[in-house]
Amino acid sequence: ELAAGTVINPPFQTDFGRHTFIGDNVFINRDCFFVDLGGIYIEDHVLLGPRVMLISVGHNQNPAHRRDLVLKSVHIKRGAWLGGNVTVNPGVTIGENAIVGSGAVVTHDVPANTVVAGVPAKVIRSVRK
Repeated sequence: ELAAGTVINPPFQTDFGRHTFIGDNVFINRDCFFVDLGGIYIEDHVLLGPRVMLISVGHNQNPAHRRDLVLKSVHIKRGAWLGGNVTVNPGVTIGENAIVGSGAVVTHDVPANTVVAGVPAKVIRSVRK
């Protein structure tokens, strides 16, 4: 069951679903895909644009153990906004009220109240209030 005010526009895909935790008043646009075995935590008032991918599973770098899973949770903090086609890699936290520009690939934590964009995502400026 979804929390109060939360909307998910279909189609929506997740590989498990039971490892995804979604807060109140979250908006998830079309074609989003979550790989959630490592855990995905989306706090209140988050906006996800179309085709956002949240990935909480990676693989071992050692070729002899490449098929071994490495689980690292993804955290999207309160009020964050991720534009269309954003990919968030395992272990990343998007800070409170942060904005991630469309098409960004987020490989490291994003500080609260910052705007990031690019591949890999880099800080552009502070959020304007």
